[in-house]
Amino acid sequence: QISLLIGFISVNNSQWTDYSAYSYFQIVTMCDFVMILFFYIIHIFRIYRKLTCVSWPLAEFLHYLIGTILLLIASIVAASKSYNWNGLVAGATFGFLATILCVLSIWSSYKVSCITQSTSK
Repeated sequence: QISLLIGFISVNNSQWTDYSAYSYFQIVTMCDFVMILFFYIIHIFRIYRKLTCVSWPLAEFLHYLIGTILLLIASIVAASKSYNWNGLVAGATFGFLATILCVLSIWSSYKVSCITQSTSK
């Protein structure tokens, strides 16, 4: 998700007013970004077919759920500590946008894994 990367860069290149709030935002955005890339690679190279011991739809659903909650908290904290600095406000805005996109990913993951499986029985 490009919005995570843009939010990270915006916060990284801004003047910080609260180190702990923005370092938390940066950690959450980068961890979420890396995990999304991890799941994309698993899908692109079809690794999920070889590792059948893992429930990949459940793992992806839990990743998006936990990542979305942490991203929402990080965006709220970043927005409350921005003090109208343009880069920090932009980072928090892209954090909220990424949160919305992650909610849509949760919904689509749920639709594909749960609703499709229940109707196919």
